[in-house]
Amino acid sequence: MTQIIQQLAEELSQPIQYVANVIALMDEGNTIPFIARYRKEQHGAMDDTVLRNLEERLTYLKGLFDRKDTVRANIEEQGKLTEELSTAITNAKTLAEVEDLYRPYKQKRRTRATMAKEKGLEPLAELLFAQKRDCPLPEVAAADYVNPELGVNTAEEALAGTSDIIAETISDDATLRKQLREWLQVQGKLTSTANTEDDTVYRLYYEFAQGVSRLQGHQIMAMNRGEKEGMLKLSLDCDQERAMQMVCRHVIMPGSNAMNFVKAAAQDGFDRLIYPSLEREIRSDLTDKAHQGAIGQFALNLKPLLMQPPIKGKVTMALDPGFRMGCKVAVIDPTGRILDTTVVYPTHGERQKEECITKLSSLIRRHKVAHIAIGNGTASRETEQMAVEMISRIGGDVSYMMVNEAGASVYSASPLAAKEMPDLDVNLRSAVSIARRLQDPLAELVKIDPKSIGVGQYQHDCPAKQMDLTLGAVVEDCVNAVGVDVNTASPSLLTYVAGLNGTTAKNLVAYREENGAFTTRKQVLKVPKLGPKAFEQCAGFLRIPESKDLLERTGVHPESYAAAKTLLELCGYTLKTVKVEDLQNLATQVEGEGWDKAAQVCGVGVPTLKDIVKELAKPGRDPRDELPKPVLRKDVLDMKDLKAGMVLTGTVRNVIDFGAFVDIGVHQDGLVHVSQVSNQFIKHPSQVVSVGDVVKVIVLEVDEKKKRISLSMKQVPKES
Repeated sequence: MTQIIQQLAEELSQPIQYVANVIALMDEGNTIPFIARYRKEQHGAMDDTVLRNLEERLTYLKGLFDRKDTVRANIEEQGKLTEELSTAITNAKTLAEVEDLYRPYKQKRRTRATMAKEKGLEPLAELLFAQKRDCPLPEVAAADYVNPELGVNTAEEALAGTSDIIAETISDDATLRKQLREWLQVQGKLTSTANTEDDTVYRLYYEFAQGVSRLQGHQIMAMNRGEKEGMLKLSLDCDQERAMQMVCRHVIMPGSNAMNFVKAAAQDGFDRLIYPSLEREIRSDLTDKAHQGAIGQFALNLKPLLMQPPIKGKVTMALDPGFRMGCKVAVIDPTGRILDTTVVYPTHGERQKEECITKLSSLIRRHKVAHIAIGNGTASRETEQMAVEMISRIGGDVSYMMVNEAGASVYSASPLAAKEMPDLDVNLRSAVSIARRLQDPLAELVKIDPKSIGVGQYQHDCPAKQMDLTLGAVVEDCVNAVGVDVNTASPSLLTYVAGLNGTTAKNLVAYREENGAFTTRKQVLKVPKLGPKAFEQCAGFLRIPESKDLLERTGVHPESYAAAKTLLELCGYTLKTVKVEDLQNLATQVEGEGWDKAAQVCGVGVPTLKDIVKELAKPGRDPRDELPKPVLRKDVLDMKDLKAGMVLTGTVRNVIDFGAFVDIGVHQDGLVHVSQVSNQFIKHPSQVVSVGDVVKVIVLEVDEKKKRISLSMKQVPKES
C-alpha cells in the first residue's frame, strides 16, 4: 500500500500524508461528499473531483498490484520465477506490461506451437533460435527429429513445427512487444475506408487516415460505430518494413547458419501473431480512451445542467409539444403541486390554434402563470411560435424558456411517476416533469437515468457500468453540494444524499409521512435501518428550512454545533439571540480575532471554521443562486430570420469534442466550432464554456436546407 500511496501522491501532486488520510477515510466507509466537505483538515481541502480521481486510480492500482501478485505466484508455481523477472513484474506500470511478462508462462489454448512441442520439436527450436556460431544448418539439425510415431515424417515437417515454436516465442517476448507497442502508438495510423457505395453519415471517414497519437475521441467512436454497422472498414497501418527491422534487431544474431531460418520465423510471428495482437490492443486502448473522454465530457456537461439555477416562487405552465396527440399542458404552483392539466392542438389548423391560445390564456390569467416551460422535442418549433403569439396578445409579464425534455417520456411511464401522480394520464405526467425541470432542475432530473439526459456524444456506445458510476457520482456531488430539505425531498433525491441508499431514503420518507415533519436532524436517527454511520455521512447535507434553530437550516454538521456556538459567543452572540443580519460581517469579526486563534478556541481546524462562518452568514443559502440565471424569452426567431453578422445571446446546451451547441432562440441549436470558441489556443471547448453558460455569439453561416447554423464566439465585436 505504501507504494500505491506514493504513486498516487505523485500523480495528483498531493502530500503523501493527505493521500494516506483519504484512503484511510475511505476504508472506514466514509463517502466522497462527506470527506470533501467535513474532513478538509485531513486532506488539505481537495475538492470532490480530485477525490473521485484518487478513488478511481486507487481502484486501478489495487487491481494492478493484485494482478502482479497473482502473476508472480503462478510463475513461481511453475518453478520459472527468476529474480530478474520478479523485478520486472514489480516495476511494471500498467496491466498491459504485466500481461506481456506473463504471456510466455500463461496456459494457452492449443496452438500450432503447442502441437509442435507435443511432437518433441522444442529442443530443435531452442537450438536454432540460440543461433550460436557452431549451430548446424537447420536441414541437418532437423534430420534428428524425424519421428513418424510423433507425426513428424520429414525434416521439412520438423522445420515447419520448429518455425511455429520460434514464431510464438518471439511473439511472447515482453520487451519486444513493449517496443513495438510504443512505436505503433507514435508511428501507426488508423485507416478507414468505405464498405458501402451509399452516402451515409460516415462519409467523412470513407477515405480517412490519422496518426494514432492524434486521433480525437469523437473520431474513434464514429469510426467504431461505422464499422459495427458495416459501413466502414478499419485497419491499423504502419511501415511494416521498419517494424520488421525492429524485430530482426531484437532476435537475429548475424553469422549463424540458422539466421535466415529464424528471420523467416520472425516474419511469420510478426505477420500472424504480433501485429494482429498489437492492432487489437491499440484499437482497444483507443476505444477505452475515447470512452473515458466521452464519459468525462458527459459528466462535465451534466454537472452545470443539474446545477442550473432554479426559477423559484412562480407559477409555471409546461407545454409538452406533439403533433398527433396534441400538446400536453400542466400548470404547477411554486412548490411543484399540480394546479391544472389539459391537452391542446396548436398544430391542427388555424381554428384549433386560436382555441389553444384562448384556452391557455385563460389558464394563465386564472392561475397567475409567470413562466412557460416548452419541451424541445417534436413540434416544439410550432408550439414555441404559438406561445410567442399568445404572450404578445395577453400583454402580460409572461416569459418562456425551452427546456430539455430528454428522458421525460421514460420517467412519465416509470413506477416512480405512477406513484407520484397516480391519477394523472401518462402523457400529462411528462408535462408536469417539464414544468418542474424549470422550477428546480436538480430535484426533477435526479428521477431520470442520467444517460437519458443527453448532454454528451456517443454516450450509448460507452460501457454502461462505467457510465452509471461516473454519472451517478456527478449527481451525488451536485445533490450534496446543494443540500436537501429533509421534509420535502423525494426518495429519488434522498437516494443521492451521502450515506443514504434506496432503502433508507424510502424509510425516511415513510417515517416522515407517518410521524410528521422532522424538527431536528437528530430525529433522523429514528428512521429504520439508518444507523450512526449513515447519520454521520448524511446529517450535514440534510436541511430543515423551517426550523427555529439557525444551525438546523445550514450546512453545518451536527458534530460542529458546539464549535459554531462557541464561535458565536466569541463574537458576542448566542444562538437564541443572534439575528441573520448580525452574521453578515461574521468573517470580518473572526479575522479581527485571528483565524488560527478562533479555530483553536472553537476546537476545529481553520478550513472547518471558515465553512461554519460561510454557512452562518447565509443560512439556507443555495449555491445555485450564485450562478448565471437561465435566459427567459418573450419572442422567437426563425432560421430564415438569421443573417450572417447578427450578434445574439444564447445558452450553451451541449459541449462536445469539436465544439459547443448554443440555443439562440431558434428551433435548431447553432454550432460554435472549437476553432471559433476563443482567440487563444484551446484543446477542448470545455476549457472555455460549460452547459448552461449564457454567451454572446455572431452568426457566420446559415444553411436552411441542412438545418445548420454556424456561430462564432471569438469574432463577436467587443462593443457587443
